[in-house]
Amino acid sequence: MHNKVHEVSFEKLRETIIALKENEDFSMLLDITATDYLNYPDHDQARFAVVYILRDSTFKNEILVKTMVDDSTLTLPTISDIYEAANWGEREVFDQYGIIFEGHPNLKRILNHHQFKGHPLRKDYEITDRHICTQTEDLMDEMRPLLKEKGFEEDEVMLLNVGPSHPASHGTIRNLLAMEGETIVTAVTEIGYLHRGFEKACETHNYNQIIPYTDRLNYCSAILNNIGFCKTIEEMLDVEIPDRAKFIRVIIGELSRIMDHAVCNAANCVDLGGLTNFWYIFNPRDEAYEVLSKLTGARLTNSYTRIGGLSYDLYEGFAEELESVLRSTEKSIDDALSLIARNKIFLDRTQDVGVIKQDFAINSGITGPNLRATGIASDMRKDKPYYYYDSFDFDVVVGSHGDIYDRMMVRFEEMIQSISIIRQAMKLMPDGAIITDNRAISLPPKDQVYGSIEGMMNQFKLVFEGVKVPKGEYYSATEAANGELGFYVVSDGSGTPHKVKCRPPCFYALGAYSKIIENTMLADAVVTMASMNFIAGEFDR
Repeated sequence: MHNKVHEVSFEKLRETIIALKENEDFSMLLDITATDYLNYPDHDQARFAVVYILRDSTFKNEILVKTMVDDSTLTLPTISDIYEAANWGEREVFDQYGIIFEGHPNLKRILNHHQFKGHPLRKDYEITDRHICTQTEDLMDEMRPLLKEKGFEEDEVMLLNVGPSHPASHGTIRNLLAMEGETIVTAVTEIGYLHRGFEKACETHNYNQIIPYTDRLNYCSAILNNIGFCKTIEEMLDVEIPDRAKFIRVIIGELSRIMDHAVCNAANCVDLGGLTNFWYIFNPRDEAYEVLSKLTGARLTNSYTRIGGLSYDLYEGFAEELESVLRSTEKSIDDALSLIARNKIFLDRTQDVGVIKQDFAINSGITGPNLRATGIASDMRKDKPYYYYDSFDFDVVVGSHGDIYDRMMVRFEEMIQSISIIRQAMKLMPDGAIITDNRAISLPPKDQVYGSIEGMMNQFKLVFEGVKVPKGEYYSATEAANGELGFYVVSDGSGTPHKVKCRPPCFYALGAYSKIIENTMLADAVVTMASMNFIAGEFDR
């Protein structure tokens, strides 16, 4: 499998990206990342390359723009004035690789703390180095220019921290707000408190060993991360997984989507003062965890998929227990909506509050339910169908106004659509294998391992050396619970990736959050955050 890659010199980078945006309608910047080619076999160009991943307005096509960086300057021109999403995207590349983006409004670290030395995703970075943060980051270097732009002096506003350790912050997120009375004049967001080095860890583990790390990205719908990563590697291997494995991935993936949306809407109801709704919505989610625990052996971080298929088949009685979860979920949605759908307090707190405009959403790289709530019918399951999604009967749910109300109602309706998909998939479920029988990819059956020298050697080599992925670079994406979840993988032909970059939907949505809450009330900012469903493990990685 190959992506469309557009290689350009750094001198022509900006004009190429402007032309792609204006003439070919590549209206969304999905991600920016870099690759350090130090020690990469048969590489005779510059050490670093930067890759820009763009998507067009049909949401069906993506293009990768790749440019080699001059070793003597490590400098590229910024595109943050072309795409809003590039602001945080470029900051991450600077932080992790040390590439400088000339003209960026505020090029500073984003995931690692401000006293951190070096750039951890470089191949020669010493991972045993420890950099302790001893000084508070006041964020005033970001706040002062924003206040000046709005025509405020520092002493005319009250500065207020919401987070990172605060029940209203929905994860370890720090927002520094400049307040005039109850109104937010401007805001700055800081992340990185949960940074675990997912991408660095991937470089020292084989492909199947990475699957448990993907669980911990969006831990509210862990299996969707498993699926997204495995699908990327399977496409690089050009391997078709068995139909039964595809159907089970759809069923468990949609169940994970339901659980994720349940967390979002239940927490949102709590922030609005509606605790009863929280219990209505959360109880069936707990029932779903029981089913997943029985199926995968783990409750929260399931590690259920494998390159080439799945780790286990469905257990006896799965269909009945799953149907019980679906019925409980349907009842919980009805119960919750009966309390809020016509509740004046709920409507006043959610309608025309926290509005995201369509153009701003696209420019900021916002995907998933937050984008669909603005009225744009973008869904990877329809736009670039995989696992027979084009044969299931379901609707892409859209809002009209892009406010908190639309985001919540889109998620409620998507839960109903997911229930429909699961029931259709259970009816059509084929028999057969749950993992490919290609012995270069999947482990042999245990009787072969214990009964033949060939089987034992096959298992030994796969466990110790990993699945050998052909040399190359590839981007693939799925529709995760919060939007487009992409993985950009660089393989050197061994069983361990040279590089893995996760394109998390939350990262770019949170990058836009500080602008979305400008001129809203403090209490509304909290509910806006809840309705956008930020998962810290995903944007911090």
